[in-house]
Amino acid sequence: MSKSDDLDDQNTLRIGLPSKGRLSEISGDLLKQAGLTFRRQSRGLFAKVSGLPIELIFLRTDDIPTLCAEGAIDMGFTGSDLVEESGGDVQTRMKLGVGRCRLAICVPDSMDITSAKDLDGKRVATSFPMVTSAYLADHGAKAHLVSLSGSVEVMIQLGIADAIVDLVETGSTLAANRLRILEEIGHYETVLIQNDRCRNPAMADRVVRRLEGVVIARDYSLLEYNVPREKLAAAEVITPGFKSPTVSALEDADWCSVRVMVKRRDVIDAMEKLEQLGASAIFETTIANCRL
Repeated sequence: MSKSDDLDDQNTLRIGLPSKGRLSEISGDLLKQAGLTFRRQSRGLFAKVSGLPIELIFLRTDDIPTLCAEGAIDMGFTGSDLVEESGGDVQTRMKLGVGRCRLAICVPDSMDITSAKDLDGKRVATSFPMVTSAYLADHGAKAHLVSLSGSVEVMIQLGIADAIVDLVETGSTLAANRLRILEEIGHYETVLIQNDRCRNPAMADRVVRRLEGVVIARDYSLLEYNVPREKLAAAEVITPGFKSPTVSALEDADWCSVRVMVKRRDVIDAMEKLEQLGASAIFETTIANCRL
């Protein structure tokens, strides 16, 4: 390897992506929407980002926090639950707003337990022994933890545990296994993490800014409408925009056109209020990317 090649390698930003599963698809799609294009060979572990000094490394999702903390990768996509469980020295650069879930203590419907403290001396099966142990200790309980890497819902039926600590989304799996949530330990989601020994901090910041443009855009729509000029002030109360609306004059001097960013969850309500106000030609446009 030449000296120039070695320098290039030192400046190459390494980003860890989950090698398979839904999180792999989410993170890969997000990078491509942010203009970070790459092509992964079938079952390949490495991929180069086109035109940028960035290398993608495909890893087990639960290994990414540890490998990031150890400096094997500079950044990585993973779950905030796994970050907390690893205890690694990494920072969360951004939350991605996807993969939201709850970590909860679950017990059989028939068990007479009312709080985490009642689990003192009990057996608890979980894939999150560090988080579970810390939570129980904070609540005055010391349990025998059964650490597992796979599904833990059936451990009570198998006689392995008295309770479980697991990720919960809809709760349908719990109902099927006759379990109920005793207490919630925390709420988690997919995050982008980074260590403090990043090979190329400027490029890392650039990646974050690109990803922010995509993530923020998912929360907004562009709303456009025509409104009588005499009612413009009232319309701006309904749709104040990120800073302020863009207002353009129409050929009819009594009317104006408004373009404004609106939280996607508020669009329907805003459209109804604008229509009642007398606005017309109201339509929504999806925003794929933005910089605010």
